[in-house]
Amino acid sequence: MSAVSDRLPVFPWDKLEPYKKTAAAHPDGIVDLSVGTPVDPVPELIQKALIAAADSPGYPTVWGTPELRDALTGWLERRLGARGVTHRHVLPIVGSKELVAWLPTQLGLGPGDRVAYPRLAYPTYEVGARLARADHEVYDDPTDLDPAGLKLLWLNSPSNPTGRVLDKAELTRIVAWAREHGVLVFSDECYIELGWEAEPVSVLHPDVNGGSYEGIVSVHSLSKRSNLAGYRAAFLAGDPAVLGPLLEIRKHGGMMTSAPTQAAVVAALGDDVHVREQRERYASRRTLLRDALLGNGFRIEHSEASLYLWATRDESCWTTVSRLADLGILVAPGDFYGTAGEKFVRVALTTTDERVRAAAQRLAR
Repeated sequence: MSAVSDRLPVFPWDKLEPYKKTAAAHPDGIVDLSVGTPVDPVPELIQKALIAAADSPGYPTVWGTPELRDALTGWLERRLGARGVTHRHVLPIVGSKELVAWLPTQLGLGPGDRVAYPRLAYPTYEVGARLARADHEVYDDPTDLDPAGLKLLWLNSPSNPTGRVLDKAELTRIVAWAREHGVLVFSDECYIELGWEAEPVSVLHPDVNGGSYEGIVSVHSLSKRSNLAGYRAAFLAGDPAVLGPLLEIRKHGGMMTSAPTQAAVVAALGDDVHVREQRERYASRRTLLRDALLGNGFRIEHSEASLYLWATRDESCWTTVSRLADLGILVAPGDFYGTAGEKFVRVALTTTDERVRAAAQRLAR
């Protein structure tokens, strides 16, 4: 009997270790732009909500408190323009990566079922299919896929790694095609509040779905917009016919968000001020890094949203990684996200202002 790990690809980030050592040897220290992990403080009102709920000796519920579900539905209507959202349309999850990795298994997919995701994509979409022993494939336009046996279609807008945004017309066309062929759509929208040169739209918007949530679910995270990666706070929203069975499975599996985290999410989703402030920090860092990369001979494609710059010098991504490591700057090679990224690097905006300035100065030399 083979181990489950045998189904998985080699963990890509291990390949970066030699370059990380090179970058760390820089006299002024490393500027790590390789991973999209927040570095700014958790907003005080969220910390206070977590602390106030710290005395939580009992088990939390998988579905979350009524207050949490109210916060989720209120945010979806206020921020994404969703309509008619009830508690049955939402489900808290323990961070979005957990959901992506285990969704095909929880949907009951297996050999012969197909999972599709963008040609340049977050690697965990493939991992989820492999864990379920399902077939997996990439696409440029999902409507070009053969719908036979296609059980799960992943969308990702804004994209990780490219920052590309699917506009309202594209989303509407894709959702209509998927419904016509009975294909379940999961839309990863974790960066939806971080649009720079485009305004991201959710599949939950009535202009996209025609006022029905049938066959569509969106995935949302508080990791980036509220600096809550350490809290593991995320949720699903969409078709109750999909979320209901997932809720039952997750009850059996004990996949529950901690009670203090649930209270923190209520506070986070009820406040838009800290989101605007964080956006301003990222916007400033993005401008500095973008200008520095362009001045160093890079070309930037897409990157109209999310927390990354998708950059190239039209050379092997590993040549670029090595070149930047010599400057003490660590970035992610584009082939981590698919072979189509072999000449690109992903540059994260998630480091301090001081480190961003250091990177810009090194690129200018």
